[in-house]
Amino acid sequence: MNVVVIGLGSMGKRRIRLLKKCPDIQEIFGVDAKADRRGDAENAFRIPVYQSLEEALACHPVECAVISTSPLSHHAIIKKCLEYKLHVFSEINLVSDGYEDNMRLALENGRVLFLSSTFLYREEIKYIQREVKKQDQPVNYIYHVGQYLPDWHPWENYENFFVGDKRTGGCREIMAIEVPWILETFGSIKSVSAISGRLSQLKVSYDDCYVIRIEHENGSTGTFIVDVVCPKAVRNLEVYRENFYLSWDGTPSGLQEYDQKEKGMRDVLLYEKVERSEGYQSTIIENAYANELEEFLEVVRGEKKQSYGFEKDLDTLNWLDQIEGVS
Repeated sequence: MNVVVIGLGSMGKRRIRLLKKCPDIQEIFGVDAKADRRGDAENAFRIPVYQSLEEALACHPVECAVISTSPLSHHAIIKKCLEYKLHVFSEINLVSDGYEDNMRLALENGRVLFLSSTFLYREEIKYIQREVKKQDQPVNYIYHVGQYLPDWHPWENYENFFVGDKRTGGCREIMAIEVPWILETFGSIKSVSAISGRLSQLKVSYDDCYVIRIEHENGSTGTFIVDVVCPKAVRNLEVYRENFYLSWDGTPSGLQEYDQKEKGMRDVLLYEKVERSEGYQSTIIENAYANELEEFLEVVRGEKKQSYGFEKDLDTLNWLDQIEGVS
């Protein structure tokens, strides 16, 4: 199976690195309009690189495309790939532009349209989901995710990539990453309310912090705090009800649960080996990114259905619009 990776920034490079480890991937090709990114990818991975998708397809047979460009460009690139009858893996979109048309086009052409939702593939999230569903009763949760925006990509100014845009801002990206697994774990949302504001002097056109109250259909309730101002990168979760409590700090070794017999916390260790990439914070590991790529390939081979897709993401994005007050 041959794959073209469109967009050779940090995420595109990660996808190439992981695809190279997949035994059923024969060749990988890169596409990016920027010459420096093409050069970096060519030197780092020894793959053919091209300025456009058309150039790549003219030179090679390709079955699948991985789209790792900035979110607002996704829908047009997805459409083009589907028109060329490629199976598509897309990074998170943050906006619903072109969703209906591209879902229809994928169905008409019999192609897989797969959407990244990396946290659903974290072992810690899978464990939390199992334990919450065992309760068979409502739970409460408190979840804070924050990191100072200039630290996201230290190698470039935050005003120069998509988190500087109001439609695809940093707080919205955090929500788009986290809300899918929150929905899968705690159930469909009944209602949300939010307080937002500014705590920083960041040069962005959107609020830099949100305190969100989520009421789920099953009675569970959560407080979800999102910000791009916290100087320490944090991901802190607590989930509890009578006779049940667990916490997670976002790291592979940071999941704990309360032991009723011992009356204390115990570690829950889920990984034999943790894969990391240099330059990323401790909460970001490669394992989940690899797991979702493998599921994409399994779906392409017809071996399973995808865990999360564009249909579910429409619901997620509608809730994000409501939280942000977008009509």
